[in-house]
Amino acid sequence: MLKGRKIPKEKTIDQTLTLLSEGYNYLPNRTYRANANLFQTRLLGQKVICITGEEAARAFYDEERFIRKPAIPKRIQKALFGEHGVQVLDDEEHKHRKAMFMSFMTHESLGRLETIARREFQAAAESWIKEQEIVLLEEAKVVLCRIACEWAGVPLYEDEERERAEQLFDLVDSIGGVGPRYQRGRKARKNTEKWVADLIRQVRDGQLSPSEDTALFIMAHHTELDGELMEPEVAAVEVINIIRPTVAISYFIVFGALALHEHPSVRARLREDDGVYSKMVVQEIRRYYPFAPMLGARVRTDFLWEGYAFKKGTLVLLDLYGTNHHPDLWENPEEFNPDRFKDWKKSPFDFIPQGGGDYDKGHRCAGEWATVKVMQIVMELLAQELEYEVCEQDLTYSMVRIPTYPESGFRMRILNLKPKAMNRYVDKQDGHAYK
Repeated sequence: MLKGRKIPKEKTIDQTLTLLSEGYNYLPNRTYRANANLFQTRLLGQKVICITGEEAARAFYDEERFIRKPAIPKRIQKALFGEHGVQVLDDEEHKHRKAMFMSFMTHESLGRLETIARREFQAAAESWIKEQEIVLLEEAKVVLCRIACEWAGVPLYEDEERERAEQLFDLVDSIGGVGPRYQRGRKARKNTEKWVADLIRQVRDGQLSPSEDTALFIMAHHTELDGELMEPEVAAVEVINIIRPTVAISYFIVFGALALHEHPSVRARLREDDGVYSKMVVQEIRRYYPFAPMLGARVRTDFLWEGYAFKKGTLVLLDLYGTNHHPDLWENPEEFNPDRFKDWKKSPFDFIPQGGGDYDKGHRCAGEWATVKVMQIVMELLAQELEYEVCEQDLTYSMVRIPTYPESGFRMRILNLKPKAMNRYVDKQDGHAYK
C-alpha cells in the first residue's frame, strides 16, 4: 500500500459552494493557509487534491501519472469543449489528434493570421471613429469572429457575424456559469456544432472548397488511428476548437486596454516599440489578469510526489491562476510589470495562463502563440494608432465570476486614427521574422 506524508486537508464536508463564492482565489487562499503547494478537499461530493506551482505543473503534465478523459465533467463538455474533442483524449489518440492541430499551427499559417488580424482591426478602428462610443469587449468579439473564421476557412456572412460571435463567446462564458449563463452555453454549443458540421459535410461532398491549409479543410479530411474520417459532429468540435479560442482573446484584449489605462507609462513605452516590448506587455497581461482558473486530471496510477501519495483515480486540480501569481516563481506577483519577461527563461511549467507542458504532443493549448500575436496587434493599435478617451464607467472586475472581465466591457470614445507603417521586425524572443 502506497504511503506518504499527510496532505493538508479541508475540515468540511464539501467545499463546492465555497469555491463558487471565492472563485479564482479559492485555491490560492488554501495553499497559502496550508503553507504548502497542495491541499485536499471535497468538491461535488468527491475527494479532490489541489496543487500549485512549477513542480506541480510538471507533475500534472506527466502522462504516465495523469489522464484527462475521466476528469472533464460532462457539463463542461456539453458547453465549453464539446464531446469527443482533443481535450478529452489520452495517449496515442490524443497525440494523433494533436498532430492534426499542430499541422495547422505552422509559421505560414500564423503569418496569415497576423495579416488577417491587422487588416480587420484596422478596418474596425476606422468604423469606430464614426460611433459616439464603443464597448471594446462587444466589438472585439465580432472582429475576432471574422478573423477566426477567415483564418480557419469557415464561411461567415456579414449578417450573421454578431450572432456567431455571441455564440462562440457564450461557449467560453459558460465555464463557471450556472442557470441562464450555462444554458446559453449549451444552446450555443448545439447551434455552432450544427453550423460547422453542415460545413464539414459540404466540404466532403465537394460543395465547398476551402484552401488546403485551413482548419476546415484539414479537419474535414483528417483520418483517425483506425483510418476512418472523424464523424462530422466530431470534426465540427475540432474546428470550433480553433475559432472559439480565437474569439476568447476578447477577454485578454479588454484586460489589455485596462492595463494601458491603469499604467500610462506602459502605454508610453509601447508608442515607441518595435515589437519586442509589446510581446512582454502581452505576456504580463496573460500572467497578471485572471482567465482560466484551473484544470483537472485524474491519477493514472499510484505515485508519490514530493513525499505525498496520489492514489489511482483521484481527481487533481492544477491552479493556473495561483501558479501565475506564485511568490516562489514571480517577484512581486501582484504588481503589473512587463519587464519581468525581459529575461524570462521560458519554462513550460511556471507560466501557464492557457495550460502548460509540451505544445506538440501534450495537452498545452495549441493556439497559445496565435493568442500572443493577435494581442500584440491590438496592444500596438491602442498605443500607437488610436487616440481615444476612456469613458466614465465601472472598470472593476469580479474575482468570483469565472471567466471574468471589467464590468463595463471597457467603454471608449475614438477620437482619431493614425495609421503607422507596417514595419518588418524580428521577434527577438522566438527568433522569427514577421511582416
